[in-house]
Amino acid sequence: MRETRQEGEKARRQLLLVGYYGEHNLGDDALLEVLLGHMPAGFTATVTAYDTDLVRQRFRVDTVQRRSLAQVLKALNRCDGLVLGGGSLLQDSTSFRSLLYYAALIFAARLEAKPVLLWGQGLGPLRRRPSRILVGHLLSLVTAVSWRDQESAALARKLGRDGPVGSDPVWALPAQPWRGSGGPLVLCLRPTKELQGSTWRPYLQALDQLARLQDREVIWLPFHAAQDRGLLEQLDQQQLLPAGLAGRSREVLAERPSEAMAVASGAGLVVAMRLHGLILAALAGAPCAALSYDPKVQAAADGLGCPCHSLDAMAAPAELLAAWSGALDSPPAVARLAALRQQTEVHRQQLHDLANQIAAR
Repeated sequence: MRETRQEGEKARRQLLLVGYYGEHNLGDDALLEVLLGHMPAGFTATVTAYDTDLVRQRFRVDTVQRRSLAQVLKALNRCDGLVLGGGSLLQDSTSFRSLLYYAALIFAARLEAKPVLLWGQGLGPLRRRPSRILVGHLLSLVTAVSWRDQESAALARKLGRDGPVGSDPVWALPAQPWRGSGGPLVLCLRPTKELQGSTWRPYLQALDQLARLQDREVIWLPFHAAQDRGLLEQLDQQQLLPAGLAGRSREVLAERPSEAMAVASGAGLVVAMRLHGLILAALAGAPCAALSYDPKVQAAADGLGCPCHSLDAMAAPAELLAAWSGALDSPPAVARLAALRQQTEVHRQQLHDLANQIAAR
């Protein structure tokens, strides 16, 4: 029996997945990988992306240019629901304009009576009063939410919206076995306003001492191509890199989250500033230590039970060396990893609930 055109269109339900995708950031690539892996049967995805060709070829999905609001709104018109997928999209630290972008999509979807899911989201920071008022209104409009941490859920409650809390969705990626006893130090570092010029020195001195005392190679693993790549060379050119550390260091480029995990799985210690650098390293079974420029990094380190130093605090090389020496070749507890992976289930369930709501129409 031939399927009618109307029946075929109904069977091919489509979700618009909105996020910081296709920006050559391994963390956001990992979020998209999980989200697509959780897509319910009978649903397809259109993904907003900057590098649309990369995302289309790698994930085999339809894409739309994320930096063109007009194109994204046009794509939304063809979809049955809107999913803001992972990260902290509702915030004003990037710019108030960024917040208005996501607000426009949520308003447009609800005007068309299309459901909206905030999936595995962080919330904030919201430094401006107009931002808090706007986000409070947006939270009252969305159909469903799932938060990636308790701090985001608490802020949402203050703004009038409750919702289930899980761990970061990236914890749902398949784990890799650790093989890094005696292996190199792997650094997932990024430029940040907290570290400018000489403020890098205590961290680089501690890394230099640790690498020398333990006779370890040092691998610099950029997570964001535009921001992190070339940091090793920049610090060396600024004469901030100790000679011994420079001699032991090399940069390794990973194109996919799985490639970054493969590097981490051979590490004796991963020192990460990037949230998803920390998570992917732990999923690879690697010993970890964090440098926190953002509360989300501190929260992840606390959940993992690994050493974490806030970049807002004074850094003493001896204290850093002691903490990192203690973590070296000591992988995270299996029970902690299992618990964090289990906590991602809430995000999958919210996505499937949204799909059931759409299918019931």
